[in-house]
Amino acid sequence: MAETSGHSGERAAADPIRLIGVRETALSVDEVFGAVGDAAAGGIALFVGTVRNHDGGADVDALGYSCHPSAESEIRRIAEKVAADYPVRALAAVHRVGELAVGDVAVIVAVACPHRAEAFDACRRLIDDLKHEVPIWKHQKFSDGTEEWVGAC
Repeated sequence: MAETSGHSGERAAADPIRLIGVRETALSVDEVFGAVGDAAAGGIALFVGTVRNHDGGADVDALGYSCHPSAESEIRRIAEKVAADYPVRALAAVHRVGELAVGDVAVIVAVACPHRAEAFDACRRLIDDLKHEVPIWKHQKFSDGTEEWVGAC
């Protein structure tokens, strides 16, 4: 973490979690970016995850995401951990479920911090922990007719 001055803008906001969600509808980069606006933030890092057309050497035609009912509360838990470990001014994370096509937006996370390095680090931690810990499963459908579940137990 960067060295901070005594100015209140250098510290985490009292309630930095602005937007958390799991949705069946299209996600909006503008909504997420707008949610993390903060006058004390010198850096906003935003990550957008999209459905790619390949995985493991195979062509992907489409995929579906499903989740456990606890997924949204798990995203919030992770967001709270990130906010506790970094001087987060604002944070947002949304993930889509349902059927998605190649190119669709699957997840958006954003973090605003006083400085860019903190924002980058906090954003990477947020997306990495979300992907590893939140019970959201991906069902990939390949061009050759095969399919695969990713992240399912």
